[in-house]
Amino acid sequence: MQVTQNIKAPEMLIDYYKAIEDSSARMLEAAKHHDWDEVVRCEGACAVLIEQLRYRSQDQELPPEQRKEKTRIMQRILRNDAQIRILAEPWLAQFDHPFEGKPQVLH
Repeated sequence: MQVTQNIKAPEMLIDYYKAIEDSSARMLEAAKHHDWDEVVRCEGACAVLIEQLRYRSQDQELPPEQRKEKTRIMQRILRNDAQIRILAEPWLAQFDHPFEGKPQVLH
């Protein structure tokens, strides 16, 4: 399954939170379909958006009326992240012991 990126350029700080949430939801969808390459791509998009948010928040402040919305968005992102981690645990476990069960050839 290929999840396409369709994130519009954020204009206000709250738009960054919404875009990060959207990317987080895409990551979760990809994880549900075991599309780990797409999970990694979405994670990269999240990282870029987070950096942009950090930069923009240096000279902008979130209006008081949007702070509750930010809190709700952050809670949804955290829930998505927890679900992604649960889904990814078996996939990540294979990297703990990459040579387990495979014959090792030493040269």
